[in-house]
Amino acid sequence: MKLKDKVTVITGGNSGIGLATAQEFKAQGARVVIFGRNQKTLDQAAQTIGKGTLAIRGDVTNLSDLGLLYKQTVERFSKIDILVVNAGISKPRTIEHIDEMIFDQISNINFKGAFFTVQRAIPYLNDGASILLVTGSVYEKGVPGYSVVSATKAAVRSLARTFAAELLPRGIRVNALSPGSIETPIFEKLGLPVEPEKWAEQIPMKRIGRAEEMAKAALFLASDDSSYMTGAELVIDGGKAQI
Repeated sequence: MKLKDKVTVITGGNSGIGLATAQEFKAQGARVVIFGRNQKTLDQAAQTIGKGTLAIRGDVTNLSDLGLLYKQTVERFSKIDILVVNAGISKPRTIEHIDEMIFDQISNINFKGAFFTVQRAIPYLNDGASILLVTGSVYEKGVPGYSVVSATKAAVRSLARTFAAELLPRGIRVNALSPGSIETPIFEKLGLPVEPEKWAEQIPMKRIGRAEEMAKAALFLASDDSSYMTGAELVIDGGKAQI
């Protein structure tokens, strides 16, 4: 019970890594709030996570929605101890196929959304709280088709450093979690088949990761196990970025 009674807010907590993290944190004693755009999947996720889970519908690019998220959270649970900034999208396109609408959508959700999710949470965070920004190891290399996605993930990595420096006087730790290829519903959203063998060929460990493995890493960063760690990034990618 490493997170006993810790109030945790997870954006994008209704599927994939966010849902797995919510389940892990709940099992470790946390009080969980999930935030997402789809009411149906939010309701399903809340049922999966367990009794007492608060599911709030909204969009991280809408500052009014973020205000509602924190208002409802503190009304139910008072202050916030852990914030997991997980909401994000990936729409791979080569340079010539990226139009302004796609550029803005990716940037607004992945970068603007991450920034204001943290900014609007600051008044409600307990001193000594933990913030976790989910980035993505795709920005470590030049991957064709991922110019905008990679740039936004690199921007979020930069935010982790600056946020950590600015919030240090309050004892608030800020770290980044960088997943590699993970088997989540994002494959289906992109219209890509989940082919573990194909993706595994590119990974030194010869397999893609599981959302549950990311949740364990998130638990480490959110809990006191990482009490001497801030401004850092934990890369969980089967060795792809390093080997």
